Amino acid sequence: MRIVLWDTRKRDVSKDFAGGFGVGHFPGRGGILGRIVRYGYKRDRRPVALVYAYLVAIFKRLGHKVEYAEDDVPPGADLYIFHPALVSLPLERRAMAEALRHTPQARVLVTGLVAHALPETFKDLDVTLLRGETEQLFWRLDDVLASDQRIVDVGSVRDLDELPFPDWSLFEPGKFRIAYDFWKFPTGLIQQSRGCTFTCNYCPYIIVENATRFRSPESVAEELRQGMDRWGFQSFKFRDPLFGLDRKRVLRLVELIGKLPRKIQFSVETRIDLMRTETLLALRDVGLTSITVGIETPDETTLRHYKRAPIRDDRQREFVARCRALGIRTVAGFMVGFPEDTAHSIGQVLKYAKQVGPTYANFNVVTPYPGTGFFNEIRDQVADFDYSRYDVYTPVLRYKHLTADQVADLHARCFTRYYFRWEYLVENAHLLLPSLRRLGVGRRHKLPEADAPVKAPADAPATAASTDHGCGQPQLVTLATGNVVRTDQRHASPSAHAPASQPATRHDLH
Repeated sequence: MRIVLWDTRKRDVSKDFAGGFGVGHFPGRGGILGRIVRYGYKRDRRPVALVYAYLVAIFKRLGHKVEYAEDDVPPGADLYIFHPALVSLPLERRAMAEALRHTPQARVLVTGLVAHALPETFKDLDVTLLRGETEQLFWRLDDVLASDQRIVDVGSVRDLDELPFPDWSLFEPGKFRIAYDFWKFPTGLIQQSRGCTFTCNYCPYIIVENATRFRSPESVAEELRQGMDRWGFQSFKFRDPLFGLDRKRVLRLVELIGKLPRKIQFSVETRIDLMRTETLLALRDVGLTSITVGIETPDETTLRHYKRAPIRDDRQREFVARCRALGIRTVAGFMVGFPEDTAHSIGQVLKYAKQVGPTYANFNVVTPYPGTGFFNEIRDQVADFDYSRYDVYTPVLRYKHLTADQVADLHARCFTRYYFRWEYLVENAHLLLPSLRRLGVGRRHKLPEADAPVKAPADAPATAASTDHGCGQPQLVTLATGNVVRTDQRHASPSAHAPASQPATRHDLH
């Protein structure tokens, strides 16, 4: 069977972010300074979404001929697969219609979070919608093609180690680069785990399920090795939404990364309270260069209202200072444009961002993603249901105290006033230009004394206390060594198929 995977990079779309809804780039408001910030986004060539590389490997393993098409719709395929993002949705719909027009006997399959959350968007097209994880096609392709149902529910991959390693051969992987995380390229994408256990009601990562599943450290290390050997990757961005939840797995992975034939660079996304100093040191020593964290807003009332677990102010500043002293970049996500925001509250977000001082501050406009609790809660305050504008940099709500244009201007001001400061350059020069470290730049940065590095005992328990699980109730986060971790109970769940609903923007949307 001839299978075509359709994709696009138009509208600055990055499909691998926002849980699969995708994001755009900062549009460059704010005059010349805003355009300079936009250049920082545009200079990268981000990798194709990880799911495409999985699909290539899956279909090759199943014995099919698979092609990748960017923008063009080649005729004559037996099966076309679309994995749309919100930003590119109009382009995807036109391409689906074109595929059906010139190859009417072909099947068209739509996968991903957009198909899951917005099935009505495709009601006028003769397509099959896949509900669940796209990689389930490894086992369920024949069932899906044999079904006469418009929506086919395939569930989630129970054992991530059973998936074939992603195949990047169709995507020019030698061009991939993510410069805010790394200075060695090309860059590949990889996952150690899937899913998130927290309950932020604006977040797209928990729409499908509110649990975390893990791969074995041995499998992850072998994929890293193959990525280095086959595709020449020198850096890897871990696409886990909550890296480090299982500390024992992390330390075992550290051990295996240290045995790779060459040193790599890698970045992770996590919560501050999951990264002890000794864990940071262990990760840094084998190649960690950047950590993405979500700070969102200093307003604890807002965080609790939207079921985000707050972290104490001083701990966030200490964490960023600790990473700076260790030579690790930090990418912190901040959110502006909540319905109740004012010019003052947005100014407070900027002020707090300056106080915390991450290497990169990414300011996202609150975006009500369909399928989330946040979307349902404020639906009557949504001013624009044109989902192609949901790029996390465009205001789409009705605000109690501001106009959309005012929110857009304040948002742009956050970017320009954060980056164009002498203090920013002084604090981060040695991270932005690592070669400066050889000249002694950055040595003045010291670890916060409250969290000096200590050697963790070999049998340290893999548990961490969370003061607030985002719903206002104390919880114990159990860092189980099993395959699924949930935080609404004390033990690991045996099920990897626990559906949930809930979004706006998330901290990895940079």
